[in-house]
Amino acid sequence: QVQLVESGGGLVQPGGSLRLSCRASGFTFSNRYMNWYRQGPGKERELVAGITSTGLSPNYADSVKGRFTISRDNAMNTLYLQMNSLKPEDTAVYYCNTLYFGRHYWGQGTQVTVSS
Repeated sequence: QVQLVESGGGLVQPGGSLRLSCRASGFTFSNRYMNWYRQGPGKERELVAGITSTGLSPNYADSVKGRFTISRDNAMNTLYLQMNSLKPEDTAVYYCNTLYFGRHYWGQGTQVTVSS
């Protein structure tokens, strides 16, 4: 079955960096558009970034443009999110996501906390 497992979250000071990973299994990863979402405390889940199956033409939310980079390694079935210049408002649970045969699949999420 489809499985998405995120890792790499943690506590970081403002201005710091983290790299999130999402290991995928149960489907042909290299064929799928992949996304990162996040849900902050008391907020709706929001789309952070998306990337095509070939890794071209990534899209970003305005709030993270110029600071976050989405990438993928199709040989490793892994999706990444490099987060730089982190701000307290980036604090959230970050989720890996794909749409497969009309259904959204989510990982369990990884907590990112930006605080001094």
